[in-house]
Amino acid sequence: MGILTPVKATYRPRCLLDKCREVPKEQNPTLDLPEIPPGGVHSPRNSKAPRCRFERGREIAKAEERNRKMATDQIHTPLLTTYKMGNFHLSHRIVLAPMGRLKSYNNVPQPHAILYYSQRTTKGGLLITEATGVSDSAQGYPNTPGIWSKEQVEAWKPIVDAVHAKGGIFFCQIVHVGRVSNYGFQPNGQAPISCTDKTLTPQIDVAQFSTPRRLRTDEIPQVVNDFRIAARNAIEAGFDGVEIHGAHGYLIDQFMKDQVNDRTDKYGGSLENRCRFPLEVVEAIVDEIGADKVGIRLSPFADYMESADSNPEALGLYMAESLNKYKILYCHMVEPRM
Repeated sequence: MGILTPVKATYRPRCLLDKCREVPKEQNPTLDLPEIPPGGVHSPRNSKAPRCRFERGREIAKAEERNRKMATDQIHTPLLTTYKMGNFHLSHRIVLAPMGRLKSYNNVPQPHAILYYSQRTTKGGLLITEATGVSDSAQGYPNTPGIWSKEQVEAWKPIVDAVHAKGGIFFCQIVHVGRVSNYGFQPNGQAPISCTDKTLTPQIDVAQFSTPRRLRTDEIPQVVNDFRIAARNAIEAGFDGVEIHGAHGYLIDQFMKDQVNDRTDKYGGSLENRCRFPLEVVEAIVDEIGADKVGIRLSPFADYMESADSNPEALGLYMAESLNKYKILYCHMVEPRM
């Protein structure tokens, strides 16, 4: 392969195949390669270029070919291909996962969320909101949004509109944190609710978690109804669907995991009983807004917030098979391992 080595005084082209000639010390050799003309190295304007220029041109042509191949490969990357998800046509498979922002003062989404979510929107892309409480007892972190009141529904509307204006698909993640809370987040300073009365180990300070109150059997349908109403409110706010947060040690996950659930009624004990409450929530929401607008997030293998299970694979498989009966849109599985 040749190179062009002009000498300032003579501007003579040489190739590596030529005999090496010593450049006088008083001359200062420089490298001043000519630009490739428009149309490429084979254009008429370049027909009299020295052979070395053609060698250089071939290098550039090869580099351009590599770049074209890389661009073609990107087009065929699975992440960037379209996907039909129920009635939704995704332009790619990269999803904005739910991320807590802690900026919804008084549990009401704020106008600055319009910019946050719209900046992350692509046409045909799927976005999932931060965890959004289903009731006033669902909170466990400061300044998290809710969707149980009219004020909250109205506050979500311009945020949803901004995402839709850019062609995005927007799902609201609805959650109840259960025992991952304390008296300060609960209405009237009451105890957080859970499937158990076992307290979480303090992580940051001793006041982070309060001893939960075990739900009575007759109270559980009310919590199921809270999820149902939250889903209905999400659709009223303009969301395309909801994702039920059943992962990471929050209330639904607490019921499913045998290291947390120590109940002796129909909501505890066997795998089927421990999954009864989560599936009742799914059924209620499907009946309210339709299965084609419902997703769920699960984490059977995770032990976040001291919510572990002795047989996570059996738990995950049972839930997946049970969810198929409801024909929901998707299951968002964290660390599936199966």
